[in-house]
Amino acid sequence: MTEYAQRTLGLIKPDATQKRHVGEILAVIESECSLKLVDLRMGCLKREVVEEFYGEHRNKPFFGELVDFICSGPIVAFILEGDGVISSYRELMGSTNPNDAALGTLRDLFAESRSKNAVHGSDSIESAIREINLIFGSDNLKDVFI
Repeated sequence: MTEYAQRTLGLIKPDATQKRHVGEILAVIESECSLKLVDLRMGCLKREVVEEFYGEHRNKPFFGELVDFICSGPIVAFILEGDGVISSYRELMGSTNPNDAALGTLRDLFAESRSKNAVHGSDSIESAIREINLIFGSDNLKDVFI
């Protein structure tokens, strides 16, 4: 790993937290990846934070439903670090549609549907920086979590 190892943001979404899959998901991540978990927070995100987080989808028909879903219960946000972490974690997550997810991926194991797909991972370095700053950038958890 280089001195400036790549980082990515991961989320365990409300469908998975409500089914008590947090420990199982984190265990898969730790056992299947050569990635380092460097920070973790759990709670219910403020609606305005979720709207900013998914802002790229604001004009899409599913935006309101997506925001409602993410606000429906607690999430676990975490930062993973390592060489090639974004692609490694996205491969471990599997396809957005769990019916298309490879066997053993997080979405194969824990997702209910395309919309309730258990986990999120940043899709680029730029997204990772933005998402990490949004969730972990404030020392005051009340800025981000209810």
